[in-house]
Amino acid sequence: MYRYPDKWKKKDGNVVKRGTRWVVLSVTILLLLFIGIGVLTGAKTTYRLYSDTIQEWTAKLKGGSFIYLFEMENRVFKDAHPEGNRIPGLTSLSFQLLTSLTPNDPRSLLGREIPGLSSYNSQIIIAGQGTDFSTLPIESEPPLEVEERGEEGEIEEKDSGTDQEAEPVGEDHVYIYHTHNTESFYPHLPDESTVYDGKVNITLVGDRLGKSLERRGVGTIVDKTDVAALRSEKGMKYYQSYDAVRPVVEEAAGTNDSLIYFFDLHRDSLGREHTTTTINGKDYARFAFVIGAEHPGYEKNLAFATALHNKLEEAYPGISRGVITKKGSGVDGVYNQDINPNAILIEFGGVYNNLDELYRSADIMAEVFSDYYFDEQKVTTEP
Repeated sequence: MYRYPDKWKKKDGNVVKRGTRWVVLSVTILLLLFIGIGVLTGAKTTYRLYSDTIQEWTAKLKGGSFIYLFEMENRVFKDAHPEGNRIPGLTSLSFQLLTSLTPNDPRSLLGREIPGLSSYNSQIIIAGQGTDFSTLPIESEPPLEVEERGEEGEIEEKDSGTDQEAEPVGEDHVYIYHTHNTESFYPHLPDESTVYDGKVNITLVGDRLGKSLERRGVGTIVDKTDVAALRSEKGMKYYQSYDAVRPVVEEAAGTNDSLIYFFDLHRDSLGREHTTTTINGKDYARFAFVIGAEHPGYEKNLAFATALHNKLEEAYPGISRGVITKKGSGVDGVYNQDINPNAILIEFGGVYNNLDELYRSADIMAEVFSDYYFDEQKVTTEP
């Protein structure tokens, strides 16, 4: 009896070549591909896929997942996988993209429901001394009414350095502002009923930093906008503070072409043991750099913050708590840093630091940043 070759198949009395099925399948796939491209490119503007949309989707994936894509092109990347890292399954990837939830990471779900847990939507890029997920910067919310109860008291070094000869100052290149301008400090308040004040607050630290920079020849604008009052006038909530101050920063950037550095100063809510260090027998408030990772160019802001952290640690080991990025539910994720690649958020000390410690640290920041600034000026002016 004659047997058909393996590449042929008898079905319902007819002889059909197996390869025909693959041709039909391939043609079908191509047709679906063309139809899909047509839908994406021909749809109304509102429904098209833009690079921003794709970035938003891919931002939800862990960085290690992309190493597998590199490995397809270059086998050298096979050794680049973190220890214990496995290729994510299709089900896991689809779940992450559709829900913004990360399997095996309860923070992605609980951070939306449990107050305070959203602060863990952070990634520690550089961990300073004692920095881990239990000592990340904490943002507390002020009372509905913020009064003026604070007193500066005797400030040991308030005028430190003012008698030194100031460097000549040209154009203003630094812009200092305070999104949470009423953040205050317990040592200067009559009690611990609230740690917000309309007079003695983080804006005093901004003043000190601005004066120290000016003495070192760095032109600086210190913005004193009462963001709390501005937010109240517009009927905005506390979490909308960054939206409230954004027009102010945008106007400054738009009307002063010389401004190239933007510092948003805050104070942390952590205890003194995490926000204070001792250098040569004196206490200093520590810094923490926070970068929003939910805008396309955040890597440049991150690079600037990293450079400052490294220079601070080189000159004054232990003064910086490190550099972290924030994104996800429960956090702003941008912090207006998309306005300029050199815009950063700096946490100056915490609720239990006093102005002596904060002013000393402001002088250190001015010293280290001015060195960085003039080094950068040399690089940009040299042919």
